[in-house]
Amino acid sequence: MAGGLYDNFPDEIDPQAKYLFYSHGFIVEGDDPKPVHPRWGSYDFPKVKESLLGIGHHLIAYHRPAGTDAHEHAKKLSNEAKVLIAKGVAPENITFIGFSRGGSISILVSDMLKDKDLNFAILAACGSYINDNQTIEFYGNILSIRETSDDLVDSCAPLAERSSKLTSFKEITISTGKEHGAFYRPEPEWLDPLSRWIKRE
Repeated sequence: MAGGLYDNFPDEIDPQAKYLFYSHGFIVEGDDPKPVHPRWGSYDFPKVKESLLGIGHHLIAYHRPAGTDAHEHAKKLSNEAKVLIAKGVAPENITFIGFSRGGSISILVSDMLKDKDLNFAILAACGSYINDNQTIEFYGNILSIRETSDDLVDSCAPLAERSSKLTSFKEITISTGKEHGAFYRPEPEWLDPLSRWIKRE
């Protein structure tokens, strides 16, 4: 059974439910939920949300405005996770999913909260900004998914290796040939292993 889809933080919190936060890539920042990249085609934000909602959890997915400050948005998400926990949601029932810049934001959330039980799925986000910043560390349970034809990002393993309080780390590589655009739409190559990981299958 699908949960609820929220583009704002929900007023009513079910302490027994599971919550997902999805943070989209940079190209979606602004007014268009389906922007088109000249190389990778349309980023179908509505379809991605619909597919993630099918996992069966409540999904909180903001359409960030143009010019969003990544650190400030990470603080907002961190504070909302604290609210969920304060209202009785178990940290292990909260998962942050982020692609590209949204993945970097999710990594910042992990570093800010330093909670060993929260879950973070990082999709093609460990670029130089993350890997070269020695002050950032992973905390919690981490899934990294990267596309082998994507030359914009690298493995998240170096970040995991320097994260001394990491609970668990798993990295999956996919090979669609679609480069960074592999995550623009809900392709089964990344959505299926993500779903299995979230459900702990």
